[in-house]
Amino acid sequence: MKRSRIGTLGALAAASALVLTSCAGGAGSSDGGDGDEPAAITDLNIVVPADPGGGWDQTGRAMSELLTAEEIVASAPVTNVGGAGGTVGLAQLANEKDPNTLMVMGLVMVGAVETNASAVRIEDTTPIARLTDEPLVVVVPADSKYDTLEDLVEDVVDKGQEVTITGGSAGGADHILAGLMLEEAGLDGSEIAEKLNYTPNSGGGEATSLILGGKVAAGISGVGEFLQHIDAGTMKALAVSSEEPVEQLPDTPTITDAGYDVVLTNWRGVIAPGDIDDASREELVRLVTELHDSQAWTEELETRGWADAFLTGEEFDEFLTGNIDEVTATLQNIGLVG
Repeated sequence: MKRSRIGTLGALAAASALVLTSCAGGAGSSDGGDGDEPAAITDLNIVVPADPGGGWDQTGRAMSELLTAEEIVASAPVTNVGGAGGTVGLAQLANEKDPNTLMVMGLVMVGAVETNASAVRIEDTTPIARLTDEPLVVVVPADSKYDTLEDLVEDVVDKGQEVTITGGSAGGADHILAGLMLEEAGLDGSEIAEKLNYTPNSGGGEATSLILGGKVAAGISGVGEFLQHIDAGTMKALAVSSEEPVEQLPDTPTITDAGYDVVLTNWRGVIAPGDIDDASREELVRLVTELHDSQAWTEELETRGWADAFLTGEEFDEFLTGNIDEVTATLQNIGLVG
């Protein structure tokens, strides 16, 4: 079967020449508009468009801590605005007048915009940077009857709605991965829509509670979100969504090795309000680049198990355009949107 891929590699190849920032108040220009140097940001607002506990929250709080610890900014408070895969926060960002604002986002938001038919789209914002890339992991409760990914997938194929899978927001990376695995198991889009019983959550903590409480058959999320529970023996990892096994879970097979030719990585990045000027965008890119280049950020990536996927400027614009196109097509193919 044809390998299903969404993420860093696939979207770069599919990227369009259209640059998103043409919709963002001309922020794609390399100069400062009036020729002035951008004013240095001392106080930065970080918006996490999800409830506490998940990957976006971890990213936003790691950025806040290190931006201040490295004295890149004086303050960087985090505000959580959960709901609908980040589209509630995205709508709020559309009304944000403070240019010194960054919102954490990523593949989950790309899918959620389509699934929720969001009136405000990522194209209405100013892309700043792609930061990280992380494989997903499929887990079950420690006492689950499922010992392999095939056990789980075949049970979904046979029993449909009787088997519940939980993860992040509807249309997000976790939901997409569940659909792709069923597609690889031989189901078409209408069959996937009929059989897949997916329970979405607005924060990683909710999915964890459902899994540990035995309320669902399985869960999908970033490796970093479930790793402590896997290590503690309260969750059992069935497979990871990366090309190769991950360092933190060396004995866990990839989904491809488990029999389903799917590779999916969950990228995360930051965007800003859509109407900021060129100088403000340049300053936001500068401080995020300074954070990325710090040893502290490198160590944070290693601790969290996040891959460095840093992109800014036109490269990030083009990546994002391509990723939106690719995710939209995939959601349609697997029956998650009409």
